[in-house]
Amino acid sequence: MVLPSHPRYESLMLRAKMVEAYKNGILSDSGLIAHGRGEAFDYLIGEKTSLNAGKATQAAAAALILAEYPVISVNGNTAALAAHEIVELNKRLNAKLEINLFYSTPERIKNIRKVLEEAGALEVLGLEEETVSITGLKGPRSESSKIGVHQSDVVLVPLEDGDRAEALISNGKFVITIDLNPLSRTSQKASITIIDNLVRAIPHLIIEVDKLKKMSKIELRSIVNSFDNQLNLQDSMELIVQNLITKED
Repeated sequence: MVLPSHPRYESLMLRAKMVEAYKNGILSDSGLIAHGRGEAFDYLIGEKTSLNAGKATQAAAAALILAEYPVISVNGNTAALAAHEIVELNKRLNAKLEINLFYSTPERIKNIRKVLEEAGALEVLGLEEETVSITGLKGPRSESSKIGVHQSDVVLVPLEDGDRAEALISNGKFVITIDLNPLSRTSQKASITIIDNLVRAIPHLIIEVDKLKKMSKIELRSIVNSFDNQLNLQDSMELIVQNLITKED
């Protein structure tokens, strides 16, 4: 038993959730590895939401509110870490929820759908409806729901794989991602990248959506248009460098 006073309590609790999700058939074994890699980058950004992440979150919220057909793409790690928060965000945006997995099996999709439905989701795409191939991808990962990602104009893809994020953008989608590594292909290719831990980013995104819903479309477009993803990523990398220098001192 880990006591709340343990200095790594929150991190250890997240690890425990991931292990449980793996045992329950929600995660693949590579999902555990991906979580560990992300945790290392969370150390480097200081394990807190930066000003850079805050700016990206605001721009992401504005883009999602402006979207005509927003879709939230969910993988195993996202379902394991933030199912309730994802469902809450989905309800506020009246978006579609779609399950997309790198290592996809019907059983894993059913398990993830169950998690999302238990969190309050009324509709979850990705299993039974008609699918369409994403141009530029091959194999099972190329399939997307005809009434989900395929039809979307703006898609939130937390913890996405680089090749799929790049393909979505090539297919004209406005892609918002959440990634702790500012150097990843997903981060570099996305329209808006939130460099933050998913468990912090989604609650902050909900707050921003609630705030910005009061704004006009002109104001929202101004927020999106003034956001520079490459500059924001550069600022995030500089934050990592500064944190390393500070730790050395």
